[in-house]
Amino acid sequence: MPIHPRESDPAVPDPADPAPEGAVRPPRGDLPRSGAPTGTGPDTDEEPGPDAAGGPAPSEDDHTADLQELEDRWRRALADLDNLRKRHTRELERERTAERSRTAAAFLPVLDNLELALTHAGSDPGAIVEGVRAVRDQAVNVLELLGYPRHAETGVAFDPARHEVVGVVQDPDAPPGTVVEVLRPGYGDGERQLRPAAVTVAKRE
Repeated sequence: MPIHPRESDPAVPDPADPAPEGAVRPPRGDLPRSGAPTGTGPDTDEEPGPDAAGGPAPSEDDHTADLQELEDRWRRALADLDNLRKRHTRELERERTAERSRTAAAFLPVLDNLELALTHAGSDPGAIVEGVRAVRDQAVNVLELLGYPRHAETGVAFDPARHEVVGVVQDPDAPPGTVVEVLRPGYGDGERQLRPAAVTVAKRE
């Protein structure tokens, strides 16, 4: 049987035939080869996605749990602060009560001696004077032990921090501006002063 040669399609150029003059043949190296990997990879310049390295983004439930934990911590801190304030108030009141008790107990011997002096006043009227003076000295000593010394000095220079002027007198024997008479003793010094001494002062010339 005779074999007829296959007729070539004039529309499809033969790669073995030389390109006609002026024609541009596409380079064969630019065509993708079958089986070549495509997409991202170590040989590509594309950046990985946001979830590729950092893992999955936190969900809304995670944010809600964090907020709940912070709120619980805040409430516990408020409760601890309130308990601390109440405990401090109780301790302060306890200290005040104890201090008042110590002060009152320090004056009990003064009252005892005063009652004893009044008991013996009928048998010896002159003894009551000595008894009252002793009780006065004892009370002054108690105040001094509590930190409030007595001030009833005369002849000293007037000090506005310790003296309260209730009168000015003319006294030729006293230097001007000095205390001539103490009408009411003062107790305490500086910030621990109970009251200033009420005095009369010599008049300045």
